[in-house]
Amino acid sequence: QVQLVESGGGVVQAGDSLRLSCVFSGGTFGRHAMGWFRQVPGEGRHFVAAISRTGSSTRLTNFVKGRFNISRDNAKDTVYLHMNNLKPEDTAAYYCAAKTTIGISERQDHYAFWGRGTQVTVSA
Repeated sequence: QVQLVESGGGVVQAGDSLRLSCVFSGGTFGRHAMGWFRQVPGEGRHFVAAISRTGSSTRLTNFVKGRFNISRDNAKDTVYLHMNNLKPEDTAAYYCAAKTTIGISERQDHYAFWGRGTQVTVSA
């Protein structure tokens, strides 16, 4: 069974940077497009970024475009979320997810496997 483990979250100040990592196991990483989503208590889970199987195509929500980037290293079975110039509104639990069909997507229901999340807290 595919398992995903996120890491790299923490408490930072506005303007700081973080790199989140998600390690994939239990399958063939290169066969899955990957995504990052975030969730604030009391709200739903929202799309942040996605990347194709080879990393040749990426997509980011407009709220983080220009500040965040997504990448992957298929040799390490790892997908990353690079977060720069963090803002208090970025505070959330961040989840990585693996897709089982071809193509990147912003839809939560297109992702079959999910990690347990890593918390990012940004203070003003």
